[in-house]
Amino acid sequence: MFDVLIKGGTVVDGSGGPAISADVGITGERIEAIGDLSASEAKRTIDATGHVVSPGFIDTHAHSDGALLNDPQHASGLRQGITTEFLGQDGLSYAPMSSGNYQMYAQYLSGILGRPPGELDMSSVTAFRGNYHKKCAINTAYCVAHGAIRISTVGFTDAPLEGAALDKAKGLVRESVEQGAAAFSTGMSYFPNAWSNTEELIELCKSADEAGAVYVTHLRDVHTERGFGGGGVEEALEIGRRSGIKVHFSHFRTNPEDVGVMTAAEKIAPVDAAKGDVDSTLELYPYPIGSSFVLMTLDSASQEGGTEAILKRLGDPTERQRMVDSINDYNVRPLDQMVFTNLPKHPELEGMGLFDVARMQGKTPGDVVCDLLLAEGLTAGFRGAPPISVGITRLLAKDQMELLARPDYMVGSDQIPVGGLPHPRAYGTFPRFLGRFRRSMPDIMSLETMVQRVTDNPARRFGLTDRGRIEKGYFADVVVFNPDSMIDTATFDDPHQFPVGIPYVLVNGQVAVDDEVCTGVMAGHAVP
Repeated sequence: MFDVLIKGGTVVDGSGGPAISADVGITGERIEAIGDLSASEAKRTIDATGHVVSPGFIDTHAHSDGALLNDPQHASGLRQGITTEFLGQDGLSYAPMSSGNYQMYAQYLSGILGRPPGELDMSSVTAFRGNYHKKCAINTAYCVAHGAIRISTVGFTDAPLEGAALDKAKGLVRESVEQGAAAFSTGMSYFPNAWSNTEELIELCKSADEAGAVYVTHLRDVHTERGFGGGGVEEALEIGRRSGIKVHFSHFRTNPEDVGVMTAAEKIAPVDAAKGDVDSTLELYPYPIGSSFVLMTLDSASQEGGTEAILKRLGDPTERQRMVDSINDYNVRPLDQMVFTNLPKHPELEGMGLFDVARMQGKTPGDVVCDLLLAEGLTAGFRGAPPISVGITRLLAKDQMELLARPDYMVGSDQIPVGGLPHPRAYGTFPRFLGRFRRSMPDIMSLETMVQRVTDNPARRFGLTDRGRIEKGYFADVVVFNPDSMIDTATFDDPHQFPVGIPYVLVNGQVAVDDEVCTGVMAGHAVP
């Protein structure tokens, strides 16, 4: 007798091969049989007639590190069909760190990760993983965070990582991978990561590669003078060449500024040109704009010393004015596109643009940012403003589908599931691709190919053992969805909306979503 029997569905197994009509029998945490199981009995039978039965979706880029610790049910991800999420993205996470550094950095990251519990052991990757294993509804994989490595060696300061400190950092990276981290990640828009140079990253990646990890990178656009070739793609490729590590590019896609200037093929051409030297993969999400935390608008000098030092500067009139002036001169990304998403003490401003708030309050944008950071204790998040032109959004969507059709691509939602008005990608990424986009652009990619990109591709790339396929002996991470009705419903003005057409999700053999209702089962593993 099976514990769970999924009957009458169309199995898309994740391999990219053709769909088949088959039943799936599950015993314990694993798939025991696939085929005609009509004569079999089970403790629980799910009728999947008219539905696709696929492996659980693997989200290769999620900022739910803190959110999962506060809300382990994680309905926003689970209801999308996500059964595994990769944490530690952009080099922004909590391990390995001492208790004091964890509490400091947790506050610093609260605008993007939320405020996690203060009394948790994050001293090692083993400890980090223990905070999630069988305590969340989904599986979690960890990318050891560059920010945590830097803070644990040279502190939150613009100091070179070299000599004994570099040796310690390399040891921490190696040890973290040996303890279960699947990758080493950095985000070169953020601090303390951006204080590094290319040579430091090459050395850290050598250690990560020796231990069997992948390098996951959010490309450099801060302190570009410290990066090979001015940062960006060229720096990441140079790191891959000189360290030998496999490189994975985070959220690599065209953006509104690219439309009419370059095609998706032209944008990715440098990556393709280096394929003979660098083993690379990429990810993306199906939206035209992104989201982050407001602290990234402060300049390098303002970040020195971390949380306490930043708050002290915000409260000092002279320092504050220098920070205001720096923000008003900010040119990395346009401030007029900033829309607040997460302001716990000022929820009435969530959904408001920075320039609108400045106009209504009679202040400069820099004054508004500094006022809010101080009042919120640094917990402030934002997203971009979507293009006015629907035509631009549609052109970007076509680019996104054409990129995902490539065999080296996968999906990372880049979800930030905190705040009153988060980016809708936290609720809609996977059904937007597999439902809305697939049906509107049917000639670009088959359903079987798309399922492979969001299941088997990431499982193979990051070494997730026995996951990513509907296959005998594999862990029973399973999604049952209606290919004709599956669709995202989250919007920029109303993002807390679950998708439809995904009635069942199983994690390690346990029914985690039952007829579109979360069951409360915490069956997620810390993987790989």
